[in-house]
Amino acid sequence: MLELDFVQTLAFAGIALLLGEGLRRVVPVLARYNLPAPVLGGLAVALAVLVARGQGVTLVQFDTTLQSPLMIAFFTTVGFGASLSLLKVGGPQVLRFFLLATVFAVLQNVVGIVIALGFGLHPLFGVLAGSVTLTGGPATGLAFAPLFEEAGVIGASSVAIAVAIGGIVAGGLVGGPAGTLLIERGRLPTPRRGERTVEAAIVETEIETTANTASDEDDAWPIVRNLVAILVAMWIGAWVSRGFAALGMTLPAYIGAMLVAAAIRNLDDVTGWFGLSHRFVNTFGVVSLTLFLVMALMTLKLWELAGLMLPLVAILAVQVVLAALVAVPVFRLMGRNYEAAVMSGGFIGFMLGTTANAMAVMRALAERYGPAPRAFLVAPIVGAFFIDFTNALIITLFLNLLG
Repeated sequence: MLELDFVQTLAFAGIALLLGEGLRRVVPVLARYNLPAPVLGGLAVALAVLVARGQGVTLVQFDTTLQSPLMIAFFTTVGFGASLSLLKVGGPQVLRFFLLATVFAVLQNVVGIVIALGFGLHPLFGVLAGSVTLTGGPATGLAFAPLFEEAGVIGASSVAIAVAIGGIVAGGLVGGPAGTLLIERGRLPTPRRGERTVEAAIVETEIETTANTASDEDDAWPIVRNLVAILVAMWIGAWVSRGFAALGMTLPAYIGAMLVAAAIRNLDDVTGWFGLSHRFVNTFGVVSLTLFLVMALMTLKLWELAGLMLPLVAILAVQVVLAALVAVPVFRLMGRNYEAAVMSGGFIGFMLGTTANAMAVMRALAERYGPAPRAFLVAPIVGAFFIDFTNALIITLFLNLLG
């Protein structure tokens, strides 16, 4: 058996990540449905461990000391993305889309609980197969899994990744047809392909301004300053989390850091004291998430899924149908026009999978019917910045009510 320390485990995770990226290139369908490289690489290792276990062999022993800090670092960067001023960029539509996503996340959990109880399972099994893994994706599922294990959900990590992957694939398969159906059945006026409207120019400028607020300085000081801000948020956040725990609340380790980061971000938006580089924060978040996912997936106990496939398939099937049905009210509330139809397709993409799914769905619709600049502003802002924040609070509420 190969025994690895925490540095060697991190290096092994990096190799698994490269393996996952290689799989995406060799098997194009994996990239088409937006299956992330860290998920593919980590699962490949977990499958190898599963096969070896079936032969009575233990391949490797990992040291996951760095897994929790990487997870907390990622969700701290999510907190830094929760800017109230960012809501103003997209106007009322961003707020409306955000509220719809938040309500739907709660609905996913209620549906999951009802079906889980029908199979005689713990109600939190339904929450885990609800907004934790569908709205939240693999990262949120794996981050919350230990708390669900403690509450009585056996094999929570394996369940989380199974549902998350199913949701990613379903989001890519359902989002596009749903948007197309809304456009075709409603005979909605669509812009000519390649047409560039005045609104498109305005929205693209706003997106560019929002996304490129980072300094162009070449020296390392801005990077150090922002890294210190992240570390301080994690430090103070640990105290906040301990305070919540003292009040008897069940919380994931990152909640405190995420709340502190959100406070720092909004204070910086007003004062500019911290000089946050949102480009660096986002990049740091992606790196942390990628390594956390690979490391968490490598240690999955896939054999724990035995006997749970029927309830998992049932819950996922109902959640997919529910998302497709909700696309209609989303379309109506977002304006009943072509942009609203594209947003509805994107809504299905990230409420079942990830923001990458939403972008892929909307890109496919825009290539066929023409530009949808407002949709490409609203959906990514909600999917990438805000829904992860509120979803964490929703999950925490259900955990404390049912745990």
